[in-house]
Amino acid sequence: MNDFLNQIQLVGDWLTSSAQWQGDEGIPQRLLEHLTYSGLSLLFAALIGLTFGLLVGHTGRGAFAVASVANLARAIPTFGLVVLVVTLAGLSTTPVLIALVALAVPPILINTFEGVRGVDPATRDAARGVGMTEWEILIRVEVPMALPLILLGLRVAAIQVVATATVAAYPGLGGLGRFIVDGLSRNDYELVIGGSTVVVVLALVVQAVFTALRRVVVSPGLRAAATKS
Repeated sequence: MNDFLNQIQLVGDWLTSSAQWQGDEGIPQRLLEHLTYSGLSLLFAALIGLTFGLLVGHTGRGAFAVASVANLARAIPTFGLVVLVVTLAGLSTTPVLIALVALAVPPILINTFEGVRGVDPATRDAARGVGMTEWEILIRVEVPMALPLILLGLRVAAIQVVATATVAAYPGLGGLGRFIVDGLSRNDYELVIGGSTVVVVLALVVQAVFTALRRVVVSPGLRAAATKS
């Protein structure tokens, strides 16, 4: 118990030390790098996952292909993919982005597809009955009703990306993973635990942001229905 409390004290001292909050190797700089990798990865993954999820969910064509691709992407080890792309493409942000996008696409794709496909067919028929085009049905009817699942997919993807972006440090890049990798190489467990703590706090912040976003953009009726389901 005393050892655990001592570790907590050491991490607290590390986090509150002024040296950790300045310079190129300080927490702000590493956090900025981490957010850059995470944000770009989530942006590319959202463009891919939302586009194909909405298209396939609305038309119903290609559902098996979507499920197969998503399951295949889930099976790819993120770290292994980073090492492979570094070997082929050299040291850059490209391997990290490819691996993180591959990790983030499946939850966005599957949840978007399921959300749109789960809209009551009678609602679609009613929209067609009043003269809406297929595009209008998708944007004005299906997407609003699918928002709870779409946001769930984005939230899961964002948390996974934030937690896994630490792999950027393995090929020699930055991010919060730099603290963990450097700490392990030096047997400096204070640095490892400190860096891990910052990653966990960031993941919790992302969770809170998406929870607040859901309350703002999803109607109370849909929130209640999603909670019951």
